[in-house]
Amino acid sequence: MTKKTRILHAGAPALLAGLFLCPVWLAASPAPAERVLFDFTRAFDLGQARTNHALVSFDPGQGLTVKTTAADSWPGVTLPAPGGFFDLSRYNEVTVALKNVGANEVTVSCRVDNPGADGSKNCVTGNLTLAPGASGTLRIALSATPWRLSEKIELVGMRGWPGQGQKIDPAKINQLLLFVGKPKAAHAFQVKSIRAEGAAVLLDAKTFFPFIDEFGQFRHADWPGKVKSPTDLVSRIQIEEQDLAAHPGPSDRNAYGGWTGGPVLKATGFFRVEKHQGKWWLVDPEGRLFWSHGIDCVRVEAATPITDREHYFHLLPGRETPLGRFYGSGNWAPHGYYQGKGAYKTYDFSGANLWRKHGPDFESKYPDLVHRRLKSWGLNTIANWSSSKIYGLRQTPYTATLSFNAKAVEGSKGYWGKFYDVFDPDFAANCRQAVAREKGKAIGDPWCIGFYVHNELAWGEDTSLAVAALVSPPNQAAKAVFIEDLKAKYRDIGTLNQAWGANHVSWEALRQSTNSPDVKKAGLDLRAFYTKFAETYFRIVRDELKAAAPNQLYLGCRFAWVNDLAAKAATKYADVISYNRYSYSVADQKLPEGIDLPIIIGEFHFGALDRGMFHTGLKKTASQQDRALKYLEYVQGALRNPLLVGTHWFQYKDQATTGRGDGENYQIGFVDICDTPYPEIIAASRQIGREMYPYRMK
Repeated sequence: MTKKTRILHAGAPALLAGLFLCPVWLAASPAPAERVLFDFTRAFDLGQARTNHALVSFDPGQGLTVKTTAADSWPGVTLPAPGGFFDLSRYNEVTVALKNVGANEVTVSCRVDNPGADGSKNCVTGNLTLAPGASGTLRIALSATPWRLSEKIELVGMRGWPGQGQKIDPAKINQLLLFVGKPKAAHAFQVKSIRAEGAAVLLDAKTFFPFIDEFGQFRHADWPGKVKSPTDLVSRIQIEEQDLAAHPGPSDRNAYGGWTGGPVLKATGFFRVEKHQGKWWLVDPEGRLFWSHGIDCVRVEAATPITDREHYFHLLPGRETPLGRFYGSGNWAPHGYYQGKGAYKTYDFSGANLWRKHGPDFESKYPDLVHRRLKSWGLNTIANWSSSKIYGLRQTPYTATLSFNAKAVEGSKGYWGKFYDVFDPDFAANCRQAVAREKGKAIGDPWCIGFYVHNELAWGEDTSLAVAALVSPPNQAAKAVFIEDLKAKYRDIGTLNQAWGANHVSWEALRQSTNSPDVKKAGLDLRAFYTKFAETYFRIVRDELKAAAPNQLYLGCRFAWVNDLAAKAATKYADVISYNRYSYSVADQKLPEGIDLPIIIGEFHFGALDRGMFHTGLKKTASQQDRALKYLEYVQGALRNPLLVGTHWFQYKDQATTGRGDGENYQIGFVDICDTPYPEIIAASRQIGREMYPYRMK
């Protein structure tokens, strides 16, 4: 592996042929040939273009060059459709071939318009970031999925679905805008061509239901690897066994996955961290360098709600049949259609497919297969939210998950819920109980790399938790602590009022108040209490965990939304700082103020819509091959970053086609809902696994 991203090894096509056991099916109607909208390598009349604070030139050998400055917020060029409109109703996306010919990194956006477009309505926009000298293809989807419906249908419980949110009429594209949003420097980029690509499939709304087959797959499309019968599932067992035998995994590893080709450091019998030759590393129990190449949610189940949606599904099994065991119920729905509706019924197609594939005793067979897969795929860590029935075999190192609830700060808010009141005695007590539940399990287990505690907490802005305490009810513990701190500083309420521009008649009046302070005037005190709040959170968790597991790592809280004050507080107490970082690169991931401590990525993923799924997840790609390349580039960037000690992909298996309780139905797995591995990303993972240690040591 060189420092520059390489093309994937040739193993992917061979694996495709072996695992899929079928030809590559075409879409229901043949894809139209791509349509060239503008070819700037040939003749072009600059008079057709309208500029906005940009200098545009044309050279048939180079293309259309657009130069912008920081003098305007949206400099760029508008390209009206010749003849008034482009009819792109048969196409799924517009692509723009770009090159950055400037001295600065640039993010180029392309907006595809209908008449009346205003930047949010009657238009769709895509963007691409390019380093100086880099080339790439900017893709703008004309609809959320490749499938459009002949008329609108109400579909619930999913983040993505056929015909979703059609923002424009592809038959009436009147112009394209290329621009740089709010530039802070001068930029220059070249446009080689603009094309319409990909087949859009129109589905008849009258015959759409049921649209999910007996295996949990989309009925109205075919793709490589789609399961057509139980025989397809069973026949793939032997093919995969041959593949695993041909790819046993890297040979220069010890039992834990540590690098036997590298140095031997101090062995403690547990995982630890050490900075070696200018880069942070995990060190395995035997003293070998270890970089955590892992995957989240390694488990069997992937249930989907069926309440109010029974008509979505074709051939759901009878409840008294063997496959009836996969009916269940749930009530977790922090977002989406099922939020606030109470319990709902579910069906687990994933479990049912494993039953069909491996038989009624699949639960005893599957864990060993998973461990053999991970080793073959170059992965060495079973990460967050995975099944103890799998990692408990102690064949692959794992991270443990500690979660617990406590009284909330009532004035707080966040995507996953309110923040815990760390000053309430319940917080420490509940943390202690959560730790105690792992005694005799992950605690004291040398295969356990360490513990994540909580996930994606609502850290907000650097004054948010202090403001939340003040706007909470009078009996909020955090509010009482904050007011005591203010009393100690200001002595009397009048001095506080003068500093904050407030008019509280007494300290008791402040306690009773639920009004937000002037954040600008009170900012110094708000940030001081925010820091105290964050440090209290991490100190309590660290103390409770280390009291029971002094030799194991505290891996932090998996930051998603975070500010520097919260991150700095974590660095005082956690052994490793964890981030869920959904981006295309973490090569430059840092800690505040240049703090030099190890970082681990708890979640990232990419998805594509070329295998019958309806949503790409948080970072989209054009195809499975593109997804694999993005994976390769992301992990390579992490390996180059001296602070990073691992990346954990979210997640092992695709989410259900029709979504989990909160509607997420992302194509983000290493395997699909029928337990078929995606060969492209497996090839990328194997390449990382083979070469990651020498690559990081360079």
